[in-house]
Amino acid sequence: MRTYSTREVKVYHAPIAAEACPALVLNADYRPLSYYPLSLWSWQDAIKAVFLDRVNIVSEYDRVVRSPSFEFRLPSVVSLKTYVKPSRTPAFTRFNVFLRDRFMCQYCGSPEDLTFDHVTPRSKGGHTTWDNVVTACSPCNLRKGGALPREAHMYPSHKPARPTVSQLHTNGRLFPPNYLHESWQDYLYWDTELDP
Repeated sequence: MRTYSTREVKVYHAPIAAEACPALVLNADYRPLSYYPLSLWSWQDAIKAVFLDRVNIVSEYDRVVRSPSFEFRLPSVVSLKTYVKPSRTPAFTRFNVFLRDRFMCQYCGSPEDLTFDHVTPRSKGGHTTWDNVVTACSPCNLRKGGALPREAHMYPSHKPARPTVSQLHTNGRLFPPNYLHESWQDYLYWDTELDP
């Protein structure tokens, strides 16, 4: 099979630009690799994976790209041919702390100007761990300062703890991207309860 460079592919004239046609990437079990950020590939990466025989095309856009020797409908949903085992424990990152806390200050509920706070300050022996770090807005973080919760009379709305990957995926579903193609819907919410 001949491989094609994305430079050889010319976009067929249509109302939607090819750049606006990302492909939703599913694992071999037809679940998204990630909900937040949503696992998306550019149309170029999706076509390359098709030609390298790494994915199956599940659904397509009406949009067509072509080169001098072939014409190809852009994939809107692809599934990996080889199952990628998801991590059992999420990485301890600032982003995952925000996602665990649903992008809200754990002291006042504000979604603005977020940072993170050590519940037990480092100056008082607190560590930078899942069990001691929460999302906080800058005003609350400054107000609490280096005080313990009982000293500042500020308690997080949820006790901080290490989340599971499943919990982060569930929280990620609450923050869909600005653009969701209709062909993605069955795969983003496939495990939600159906109406009777």
